[in-house]
Amino acid sequence: MYGYGGFNISLSPTYSVSRMIFIKNLGGVYCHVNLRGGGEYGKEWHHGGSLANKQNVFNDFISAAETLHEMKYTSPDKLAIEGGSNGGLLVAACANQRPDLFAAVICHVGVLDMYRFHRFTIGHAWMTEFGNPDLSEEWGWLRGYSPLHNIPSEGEYPGILLLTGDHDDRVVPLHSLKFIATLQGLHPGNPHPLLIRVDTKSGHGAGKPTSKKLRETADVFGFIARQLGVSWSK
Repeated sequence: MYGYGGFNISLSPTYSVSRMIFIKNLGGVYCHVNLRGGGEYGKEWHHGGSLANKQNVFNDFISAAETLHEMKYTSPDKLAIEGGSNGGLLVAACANQRPDLFAAVICHVGVLDMYRFHRFTIGHAWMTEFGNPDLSEEWGWLRGYSPLHNIPSEGEYPGILLLTGDHDDRVVPLHSLKFIATLQGLHPGNPHPLLIRVDTKSGHGAGKPTSKKLRETADVFGFIARQLGVSWSK
């Protein structure tokens, strides 16, 4: 499952070679989820998943996962979720809220600290989408889903791979670093891997050379294959 759900951005169907590899060589099924907060269905659709309504985005994604389980396309031990940037916030929040639904979480350059996101680089510009954590009322809804502040302290956590770049000046790497440190501290004996991949001399993703993209994609699908218990087939 892949989603974004924010900033009035529409996710349209696209062709992806790497996702075809997942389908053909790892026997996967790919699900592209349109969520409130995006721009697919106009202003009301966007407003339904922003500011005080942000939890609707996570509810939509969780409902999509439950539907895939009910329709027998997958099961909790075979479902991987992936998102980047605002989509990284999405998958981390959903992993916190419903860890029982997912076997693997791929979180690219995620916005994970909703208390301090506006204090670094361009983060202040996102307050029109998320809210202002310096205002008590708005921090109230941000606190309700902020991934860093809502990691469950009990139970198993699904296997997670965070990815960030050491020179990311859009979503600074402290989001991923603080999240993984807190997660590992709360779950020292977790049966599933809690990992982070920090790419050097890399930013938010744009302009990344093909060689780096290939290595990153191989690591992501290797992690997914391990967590889902699937093997490569020609």
